[in-house]
Amino acid sequence: MPRKAAELLESITGKLAPDPHANRLLPLIGRGAARRSTLAALCLEQRHVIEADRRAFLHLAQRSAWGSPRPGEAGSGGASAVSEFFTVLAEGEAVAGHRLGAFGAACGVDEEQAAAYQPLADCQSYPAYVAWLALNGEPADVVLALNTNFAAWGDYCATIADALRRHYGYDDAACAFFDLFAEPGPELRQKSLAAVEEGLDSGRTDEHEALRYGRLLQAYEARFWHALWELDQRTG
Repeated sequence: MPRKAAELLESITGKLAPDPHANRLLPLIGRGAARRSTLAALCLEQRHVIEADRRAFLHLAQRSAWGSPRPGEAGSGGASAVSEFFTVLAEGEAVAGHRLGAFGAACGVDEEQAAAYQPLADCQSYPAYVAWLALNGEPADVVLALNTNFAAWGDYCATIADALRRHYGYDDAACAFFDLFAEPGPELRQKSLAAVEEGLDSGRTDEHEALRYGRLLQAYEARFWHALWELDQRTG
């Protein structure tokens, strides 16, 4: 893959690297100080995030198929590198949804509790914006914006998976949701690079827009964790 795609991806990721102190909940989980009720809330919030993101990624895959029109254009298309990238993301969310059940069970979450749970607005601002991007963003720019979050999210999941085993006594099945994101496979990296390259070659990539999308995604990600941190403090 030509270096320009990798360089652009790395450049934007570097510009949008999150403040290492922004996630105030992560250190609590990391040392086993977060309440189990907070872990249950994390699971319940993720139930909503996963399904919303899965549908958003499927819509982005459809929008970015070869020959798919921009607003006001006509056309119908097939597979493209950008479309394949979002298809892989949607498939990953489906897998994550299946794995989340074991984490919820370890947290003591049952179906009645899940049905009664009222999501926190700040936790759901991230998937709401992903849905906005699915409708309004240029898919090639959304590829870049989402990639800025992958490294941080993966690090968060690695820390949580380790802490759940060491401090909370969770088994591998209960940690599998976080393991999935902690070690993303090489396929996603390859799909990312191919999608970025395609966006560049087609002239549909706008670095300024991608940075704008990425900054907002980062801000909404921070809100997700801060809302859960506040919940942990209120129940203390």
